[in-house]
Amino acid sequence: MVLPASLSPHICILCSPDLDDLLSSSSLPSLPDILQSFSPLPQVTTRTTSLTSVPHASFALRFSNLPDIEAACREDEEQRAIRTIDWITARINRRCALWVEELNKLGDKPIPRIPWWEEVKRCVEGNHVPSKAETWNHPAAVILAVSTNTPNPLQAITNLHARPIELPSWVDPSYLRYTLIVHTKNSTLSDEEANALFNAVKKQFGLHTFLLSLDLPNPPPAPVPVPAAMPRLPPPTPDSPKILPAASPLSPLPASPSAGGTSPPSAANTLRMNNKDIQQTARFTREFLTMSLIPWMEKCVVEWNENFSSTRRLPSRLFSSTRRLFGSPSPSPGPTHQSHSSVSSITRSSTFSGTPLASEPSPPPQQRRLAEYATILGDFKLAVSVWETLRKEGKGGSDILPLLLSPSPALSLHASNAISNLHNAGAEPPAHVQLRGLSYAVRWEIGIEGSDFTGDVLDGERWLVLAARSAEEPPLAILLGHAAFLSARKKARRRAALWYLTAANRLEKKPLTMYFLRRAHDLYRERPSKELSPSFWESEGDEKSQQVDAVVSGIEHPLGRLLYTTGEVKEAVGIFLGLLYRTSSTALLSSGSLTAESTGENDKVYLEDFRVALNHLRATSPEPRSLKDFKLPFTFCNPRQSRLKFPHENNEGDKSEWEKREEEWSAFCKDTRIKSGPTKRGTAFVNETFWVELAVHNPLEVEVTLSNLTIGIRESSSDDPSSSKSFVEVEIVDTVVLGPREIRTIPISVKSKRTASLVITHAAYDFLSLLPSSELLSYRGRRLHDTPAQRQKRTYAPDVLMKVEVAEAKHKLLANFVDDRRLSISQGEDRQVRLWLSNTGEASIGEAWIIIGPEDDIWINDEDTNSEDTDVSSSEILDSENSLKLQGPQKISFPASTLQPGDNLELSMTLHGRKAGQHDFCILLMYRGDESETFQQLRVFQSFEVQTSIKITASAVPSLDSQGMFLLDLELENLSPITTFELTQLTTISPSWDCAQPSDLNPVSNWQNAESSAGVLEFVTRKFRSVLQDTEVESSAPPPSKLCCKHVVKTPASKLLKSPSLRTFVYRQRCHSTTQAVISKHPHIPSRSYQHIFPLYNPRSLDILVSWRVSSQPQRTCSMLVTSLNLGAGHACLRDVIEEAETGKIKRSMYAETQREKSEVIAAIKSSEWNVEMDPLVLSAHVERNLVHNFDQGRFNLRLVNDQSVSPAEPCRLSASTLYRSNYLPWNSATIRTDFITDQAMGK
Repeated sequence: MVLPASLSPHICILCSPDLDDLLSSSSLPSLPDILQSFSPLPQVTTRTTSLTSVPHASFALRFSNLPDIEAACREDEEQRAIRTIDWITARINRRCALWVEELNKLGDKPIPRIPWWEEVKRCVEGNHVPSKAETWNHPAAVILAVSTNTPNPLQAITNLHARPIELPSWVDPSYLRYTLIVHTKNSTLSDEEANALFNAVKKQFGLHTFLLSLDLPNPPPAPVPVPAAMPRLPPPTPDSPKILPAASPLSPLPASPSAGGTSPPSAANTLRMNNKDIQQTARFTREFLTMSLIPWMEKCVVEWNENFSSTRRLPSRLFSSTRRLFGSPSPSPGPTHQSHSSVSSITRSSTFSGTPLASEPSPPPQQRRLAEYATILGDFKLAVSVWETLRKEGKGGSDILPLLLSPSPALSLHASNAISNLHNAGAEPPAHVQLRGLSYAVRWEIGIEGSDFTGDVLDGERWLVLAARSAEEPPLAILLGHAAFLSARKKARRRAALWYLTAANRLEKKPLTMYFLRRAHDLYRERPSKELSPSFWESEGDEKSQQVDAVVSGIEHPLGRLLYTTGEVKEAVGIFLGLLYRTSSTALLSSGSLTAESTGENDKVYLEDFRVALNHLRATSPEPRSLKDFKLPFTFCNPRQSRLKFPHENNEGDKSEWEKREEEWSAFCKDTRIKSGPTKRGTAFVNETFWVELAVHNPLEVEVTLSNLTIGIRESSSDDPSSSKSFVEVEIVDTVVLGPREIRTIPISVKSKRTASLVITHAAYDFLSLLPSSELLSYRGRRLHDTPAQRQKRTYAPDVLMKVEVAEAKHKLLANFVDDRRLSISQGEDRQVRLWLSNTGEASIGEAWIIIGPEDDIWINDEDTNSEDTDVSSSEILDSENSLKLQGPQKISFPASTLQPGDNLELSMTLHGRKAGQHDFCILLMYRGDESETFQQLRVFQSFEVQTSIKITASAVPSLDSQGMFLLDLELENLSPITTFELTQLTTISPSWDCAQPSDLNPVSNWQNAESSAGVLEFVTRKFRSVLQDTEVESSAPPPSKLCCKHVVKTPASKLLKSPSLRTFVYRQRCHSTTQAVISKHPHIPSRSYQHIFPLYNPRSLDILVSWRVSSQPQRTCSMLVTSLNLGAGHACLRDVIEEAETGKIKRSMYAETQREKSEVIAAIKSSEWNVEMDPLVLSAHVERNLVHNFDQGRFNLRLVNDQSVSPAEPCRLSASTLYRSNYLPWNSATIRTDFITDQAMGK
């Protein structure tokens, strides 16, 4: 494992002035720079505390100028961190444009290295100033260097040893002192004198001394390339804020780094030395490392480890606790490193930073230096134990342990702990904290093997994001960018794109910002390989998944603005168009973080940026070709909702209702064998204006303007889009302003001057009056499933286009209501409406049919309603077909058998307000000239309102009168607060019951002329058996029935039920009520089978027709039919059929829904009105006065009379209720019950 350079020993060099002058005159840099060129040293061996040899492939050293370090320590740490971050930023800014250009030239080739990240690493690794938080930059050795060119070299060495080291008190005072004597050929001393000086220095100052003999020829030799040195922060300028200590009178001021530098600058990364001098310098560097520094560090580790181990033994901890608890003297300090000729604790100046020595911070703990030295020497076992101890004590170590331990998930916790201990989360960290976090990240990225660092175990790129925190400085943003680069290399594209975007947002507008945004954009455009099943999108009706992501907007918007500011306007316009598409897409709503308000604000910004950029592009590129490359990524027109509107057609109303009318007409033509041919729809006439109603939807949350809106039309027989321009006039709408998310229908008028078959192909407009755009007005055809190939592979019908047939105005019928105002009628009111028909064509119309829906309460009056007979007798008998089948399409009778061109016809109709509320009715007219022609259709639509008027409630109870069977109770309630109603007619209608006048004692009794109900019951039984046995129901009609119509209340305004209008009303209302009851009771029976299963009347039914008129307006007549009464006993005529279905052989189905449906059908039939079962006997006792009886004398016998005929052999229950009172108690009731059978059943 190779440690980062910032974790190598730091060597400070103090040179005499004569040595600096010597090197400068030889065109050489300073001594620290020369020695730094020989680092790292290869093949170095160290030893652990157990004397185990540890080989090092390379061993790095860092050399610094001692006066520079002393001056840097006087600067405030926060201020220096700020300068460092600004310095790194400036270095990157100067070269980032060139770097980005070089990377762009690579294209899709793999990127070998990230230049800006390498620059950040070099700048961070080049930091050599000691810190209070860690001791890696604290000097491990101080080299005192002199040359033999000085007049008195020994005195110069003595002066250097006597010079106090001006370092703060918190810098570790334990370091190696080394003496270096540089002897050159042109020195005033001979080689023998230099050796004598060397021996004298060793005797006086210790054995750590070296005599370096150099030639230093003049002129200097050719430059030799050397490894590039780490960049270092330049000293502060006079203008930069700094904190300087008061000058000590005992020490000179630090020399300027540029002092004495008068030699011309040499080439970068070169040395002007010959081979002999290079070899001598390399020999000195290796001997200094292996013979002095490493042995001294090993000795320190051994001594400090003894102190560390003694404090970790159990007895020592126990005795320390005892002394602390019982007040005994504190233990003597552990052994420390003794001063000798080569190692000493340098005496500091008594005045540093203007404060006494006693108030200065203490040196770092010895354990910290022990851990660092053990790490440098490769004694990782000892280093890990000490770092763990420091971590547990909260003194650091979490940042180094990931470099020493093998990869495991625990290392992520160490990294997170190291970052969290720097600064509290939430607040923006200060500059020195940001710099320390950056240094941690650099060390981790360098010191951990790349495959391990980015592996799934460590996820080291997340460590870099943690180190970046929320700082806005460019070096931290580059840290995020490198994390994104590592994630992209791991194929974590979306995470990489997010970090690229975050890094770009923290950078200023510069080439690196655009590079990060482009990388984020490219990564987000690469969709994940794992998608949903294609069948999912097929079921949703989409060809592919929606590739819309809200995060892309955050990438593209700043990228587009940067492109616009850098002059790439065309690309910026394309980016802004993409932004509008993403905000307009419905997929944006899957991003839970965006609200409608925020989306609207974004749309305003994006649209304004697009407008500005497009205006600039139009101004700078007048050629229209530049705009043809842009196409709106969203559409405004909805072809499925767009439609054609003709002056003779009414497209109002529900589309499904019109389809029902057309299906009814088709079925009628099939039954009656009318050769109708294809019905022509969408037909316009020559020189007649029709409209294309464009359904326009604004997909944006901002107001937009469409100008010059029009449509494109071509002939169906030609592919030329301009084939119809010569004879078709199309309207151009100047300006259309659409609000946010507004949906609007815009009619565009079209007129053709000759017959043709036209196809509406597209819509054209100018978006924001700037960008010409067009949209196809076609949509995909239906999915085809006819052949196996179509079912296996998705196949669709041809695209659907709006087509118009322009014909001569030969047959042209117009229809509208005479009074086209909105109708408002009362509930139950019959309002006469008139439909005006006019032939505006060139030929006569010989046949016309009108189709009205079965649920519409409107019918055609066959004759004048004023001529109806009002001489109403007490009763009537009507013949009814007893079928639910309503009258189908009705043929319109023309006075002269045809309707000639220019002729008009008024058709009288009756509208009935059956139910309160808003209602619509749709009338379909089919007409043609003669039988050889096809029918054309015409639609008439009208809406009306029905207001509540009268509430009618009817009920019946068995009569207690011996002459009657039921008592009918009819309750009328006027719901109108201002209108007075006048009852004009009250009529009962029933196949079995007759009703008397209200004054008679026999209100409801059996109709003497009633037909037998056996035929109807047998029909119903047969039909229900087919339903329960799941066989086809025969298409037969129920038996006809005679109806007894008794006019209970008669007035001069009463009408006969035989009158066409009233009979039609009664029939339609009875059909409505019966059909609704069947639908609610039998939902599983198809509606097309109702007329073949259910009769119109139940034999026991009793309907009541109530007619009234408005007192203030007698001409306003109203009628309501009450159909909720079924009187008389029922004997469960479907009992056998139901038992047969329940107990018979049942066809099992594998589907639970089918079995459940059959059970529901049986339950519905069992509880229907055709299977009612009840006690048919009603008994009553009649007395003329109150009975008084003393029960002490015995029982009292009372004779009961049977008031109602009973079916033979039917078991009955007697229920008699009496009221009685004793002399001492209030009135009470008693009920007596017994079972009996009728006389006809006796003996059976």
